Amino acid sequence: MTATFKHYTLNFKKPSGTSRGILKTKDTWFVVLENDGKIGIGECGMFKGLSIDDRPDYEEKLQWVCNNIHLGLEKLVSGLVELPSIQIGLEMAFKSLESTDGFNLFDSPFTQNQSPIPINGLIWMGDKAFMKQQIKDKLEAGFSCIKLKIGAIDFSSEIELLKSIRQEFSTSDIELRVDANGAFSPQEALEKLKRLSQFDLHSIEQPIKQGQWDDMAKLCDNTPLPVALDEELIGVFSEDKKKDMLTLINPQYIILKPTLVGGFSGSESWISLAEQLDIKWWITSALESNIGLNAIAQWTYTLNSKLPQGLGTGGLFSNNFDSPLVVKNGTLRYENNQDWNLSNLGIKI
Repeated sequence: MTATFKHYTLNFKKPSGTSRGILKTKDTWFVVLENDGKIGIGECGMFKGLSIDDRPDYEEKLQWVCNNIHLGLEKLVSGLVELPSIQIGLEMAFKSLESTDGFNLFDSPFTQNQSPIPINGLIWMGDKAFMKQQIKDKLEAGFSCIKLKIGAIDFSSEIELLKSIRQEFSTSDIELRVDANGAFSPQEALEKLKRLSQFDLHSIEQPIKQGQWDDMAKLCDNTPLPVALDEELIGVFSEDKKKDMLTLINPQYIILKPTLVGGFSGSESWISLAEQLDIKWWITSALESNIGLNAIAQWTYTLNSKLPQGLGTGGLFSNNFDSPLVVKNGTLRYENNQDWNLSNLGIKI
């Protein structure tokens, strides 16, 4: 077996706003395995500025993995605990190599185009008019769950936006999630959550920056609306530390981005601990290309979650790869009459 890696830059169709700034491009890497003429591919979607493995020696680590691919998945992954995006890239690549077509990694009714995955529609930050237009577009596209990025524009404008949405659409029309990406200070967070709670929100993601466990625990204990931990999970590796954090903070939800929290195996350990503590969860992609999104979506389907998942990011990029993944009527579908095309990478599987 041989292994190589390739770097690729995804270009956003439109600059996308978060509380961490405006995103125009997203770097990603692919591990390509070859064995007896068969090819497998996995995506290492390290997220600069967010991933714990955003480090200067990242490509050196990828090269080390390629040089030592003979060690096999289990040994390699066990030595890459602090490099979660490489862990998941390897998990995908080995699954791809084993599959019949390189892309059906977790065979299920989802990959047989019989059962779609409900997803939330993502509303990016911007001025009020821009955000309102996005909401209108998502509703017309059949979404019943919408997630809004908040925390970058004036809070009173965001309140007015939510108010105008709720004046037009009730909770039975649309479920609203908001994601603050850690934008609130611990001192102001509870008061802001009280103001947000009047709009019957499903949840708020990461209201304060990660690493402030005691402040987050107080917030989750007193919050008027459910809190979901997101960035808080990044960089927490050991089972004991995971359990300590969940027990102390006791959030209502956790949100799992497999690329950021240890791939499929790391995510499954989080899910197991959360369920023991009666904490609910859902899965979100982290701006991977369709290669990574495909694997994450297929795996997500096998978990049998009934909540809308955060898997609708494949259409954001102008140079993504043609694939069977289609967003339709607020769901992600695998329309297997559509073909994959990795010619941008110079690869045919």
